[in-house]
Amino acid sequence: MFRILAAALILILHALALSTPAAAQSDVRTIHQERSLYRNILVTQDANRLCMRFTITALNGQNQSCRFLDDHDKLVFPYAKMVLASLMVQDNPGSILIIGLGGGTLVHTYATLFPEARITIAEIDEAVVRVAEEYFDYQDTPLIHTEAVDARVFIKRAGLRGEKYDLVILDAFNGEYIPEHLMTAEFLEEVKQLLPENGMVIANTFSTSRLYAAESNTYQQVFGEIFNVRMRETGNRIIIASMQPLPDRATLEARAPALQPRVARFGMDMTDFPQRLNPEADWNTKERVLTDQYAPANLLNN
Repeated sequence: MFRILAAALILILHALALSTPAAAQSDVRTIHQERSLYRNILVTQDANRLCMRFTITALNGQNQSCRFLDDHDKLVFPYAKMVLASLMVQDNPGSILIIGLGGGTLVHTYATLFPEARITIAEIDEAVVRVAEEYFDYQDTPLIHTEAVDARVFIKRAGLRGEKYDLVILDAFNGEYIPEHLMTAEFLEEVKQLLPENGMVIANTFSTSRLYAAESNTYQQVFGEIFNVRMRETGNRIIIASMQPLPDRATLEARAPALQPRVARFGMDMTDFPQRLNPEADWNTKERVLTDQYAPANLLNN
């Protein structure tokens, strides 16, 4: 009797495995796959979205960039909306540097918001640029310039040339985490040299990580007070640092409704974000700052 029940249970579980979830998974198809010098790059498509995915050791991992097939303006990921929340801090950048290209979502968004801004992108992987051009309609223009170069090298050279960027967005991801040489105090000091008096830096990172406190302390050491924009429900976190004093809550709440008509096309509600821009430390402030000699690998191996 037990064997009969067990066999029946196996048949039921097998039938369930072949039902809706598997069918839903089969709707996602890989339309491009290649191994670059740095990672595996996949482009996938389902009924609604086109996505670029990075992995290092296996063909799974997280989507780096997605867009809706029927609306290229509407943002898919919460982190991109969190980046736009920084408009309450700085609203009119004339020159923008973006570290990491992906499918070009942030480039498209900022070019739409600020059509006269000069936008420079540093992307280490030539294959990512090529895939973005082929599958995500990405292209350089007279105001948009892409360089296939390591971000640390680009920023060092830009500093030596005396270049300035009103806004620097750090959005580099290698398939597992942020490259560790783009997380140290020395690197952030080099970024800081590119910012004018009203300059701002935004870093896309993670709200749940063993590096959380060390990252936070590193940004605080270099920039002073920071906004920590955290979404625990999605695992996203944005760090906002400015060369100017950060606005208080009342100022943020006053600015948000005025900005809403400009960001509505991206599928976000700016009035949701003033309470999320938090300057208070919710991490261990005694955690050691990341440096070129004490990088994330040292911390994670402890």
